[in-house]
Amino acid sequence: MLALPDINKLHPGLKALIALMPAIIIAIPFYLLIYSPTTEQIDKLKVELKKTDEEIATAEKRVAKLPGLQAQKKLAEEEYNTIRKHLPEEHEITNLLKQVSDNAIGAGLKVDLWEPQPRKNHASNILYEIPVRVLVQGTYHKLGDFLSRITALDRIVNTSKIDLSSPKVSGDEAVLSISLGASTFSAITDDKGKGPGK
Repeated sequence: MLALPDINKLHPGLKALIALMPAIIIAIPFYLLIYSPTTEQIDKLKVELKKTDEEIATAEKRVAKLPGLQAQKKLAEEEYNTIRKHLPEEHEITNLLKQVSDNAIGAGLKVDLWEPQPRKNHASNILYEIPVRVLVQGTYHKLGDFLSRITALDRIVNTSKIDLSSPKVSGDEAVLSISLGASTFSAITDDKGKGPGK
């Protein structure tokens, strides 16, 4: 070990290095054990904080869209309920078909055949179509009166495949044999009958 007079003879740079040695000895463990791990943890936290900020910004954008989406949903529900009012419930079909038949008679047509057909799924998969095959006799004007009465019903009834044939003169009018298809619709409900099917 050097004696004090020997240290004084050392080069000034070496003396400075010896003077700094205690600080270096303290600084190296401080850096390795405290500063470096803390810095790494701070960097990780900054990354996590940035990610959280981005998630919050995305969530805020979604929340901002929510009132618009709720308004669209309400509008769609109102439109659905309006349309559904024109679709008879399953238990109303028989009564509706009777109304259609009564309107044919009320228009002055003679009903020869009124034959309900099996219901079938509509192409939309949200409705049943309930078709009826109809044969009547009457004039062209009485047929027009009947079709007008059908359009006045508050439920949807479509007529199709109207065929006029075999005209016979009766007084000053021609009586026709008229064949047509009539269809009404009913919403397909879920298993519990509480709403539209999938």
